[in-house]
Amino acid sequence: MFPTILICALAVASMLVLALTEHRLHKRHPSWRIFWAAPLTGAILVVLIGTLTLTQVFKGLTADSAVNPLKILVLFFAMTLMSVFLDEVGFFRYLASAVLSRAGTHQKRLFLLLYLAVSVLTVFTSNDIVVLTFTPFICYFAKHAKIDPLPYLICEFVAANTWSMALVIGNPTNIYLATGAGVDFLSYTRVMLLPTLLSGMASFLMLWLLFGRRLREPMIPTSANEHVNGRFSMSLALASLGGCIILMVLSSYISLPMWLIAACCCIFMYLSVIGERIVRHRPLSPVGHSLLRAPFDVAPFVLSMFVLVLALSRVGVTDALSRVLLGKGEILRTGVASFLAANLVNNIPMSVLFSSVVMPQGVASVPALYAAVIGSNVGAFFTPMGALAGIMWLTLLRQHGVKLSFGKFVVYGMMISIPTLLAALAGLAIVL
Repeated sequence: MFPTILICALAVASMLVLALTEHRLHKRHPSWRIFWAAPLTGAILVVLIGTLTLTQVFKGLTADSAVNPLKILVLFFAMTLMSVFLDEVGFFRYLASAVLSRAGTHQKRLFLLLYLAVSVLTVFTSNDIVVLTFTPFICYFAKHAKIDPLPYLICEFVAANTWSMALVIGNPTNIYLATGAGVDFLSYTRVMLLPTLLSGMASFLMLWLLFGRRLREPMIPTSANEHVNGRFSMSLALASLGGCIILMVLSSYISLPMWLIAACCCIFMYLSVIGERIVRHRPLSPVGHSLLRAPFDVAPFVLSMFVLVLALSRVGVTDALSRVLLGKGEILRTGVASFLAANLVNNIPMSVLFSSVVMPQGVASVPALYAAVIGSNVGAFFTPMGALAGIMWLTLLRQHGVKLSFGKFVVYGMMISIPTLLAALAGLAIVL
């Protein structure tokens, strides 16, 4: 038992060290990510010491169940690829430009418009894509308008990681936890709408209390003119994404799994866009670039973490956590535990672990499941360790000359995330 726990702990710790330092390891190519090598090594070691056999690993990865990680990855990549293509043709940059240009000389108006835009986009696309797309624009706009970019950057990051819990597609952690428990799109949405609304109100209130005074000064009106790289291609992609969401809402009624719906819609989108661009003699570079930008390193990461959790289950760790967290008061206990765990081990490994913790004997505790979803989202802005997007976001800020230390992030994160977490858990208690 102890060797298995030690290997898992060292694998996660090494993963976090790599995630924080890898941009320094290859300065010429800072986008390369090797954080997944640590959990992959850990997964190999738990097999070598005999905690798991290769047969058990294969059965776990290919099991005909909702928690099958391969199906979950298909759903994740399909939704991500559609969002990345929309970014590649300029959809998010165009919206960012439109929002920033409509603020005039009023910083408070800009702050509110930015929060609303990021929140709406995150609900229907992906929090990571929205954050990484809007950040350069905020830095660019703030420099030309001669304003402090920090309030807007914190606003963007908090909004994206608060409203990402509204729909199952908003965050990879939602996908893993909900799909692993067999929760359909509509059931998830019915439960999570009120917690998301209350947490969104709480997060915006805290942002306003923190930065309201700094937004009183007028700014120099400026514009960031961005154009869409093919409006018809963008329309096809938006139609595919919209159709995918509608079919997911109906998935429980038409007896189709969400991963299959997402895969089919993604394939349809790419085939239709390729056909349209060939017929109209337009370059296929947005298609190729979007495929190259897909976060394929998430696959070995999630699969390796799944194997590590299988090993922990094998030695009784997940059952012990279930006994501690589940039962009377499990919403608060699981919500706080997942929130803290996300900042100890990152929210994706936490979600893989908690998907087993909240399902003792294979039956999910519904309150604990949704509390873990809340913790995985809100935990992303407590410290930079809460999500890989947070680590990439800080790296992006450094590249644009914006100073935000680890300690300052935690101060802001603590003041915003704790009230947001409590509001979301209160909403969940009301719903359930």
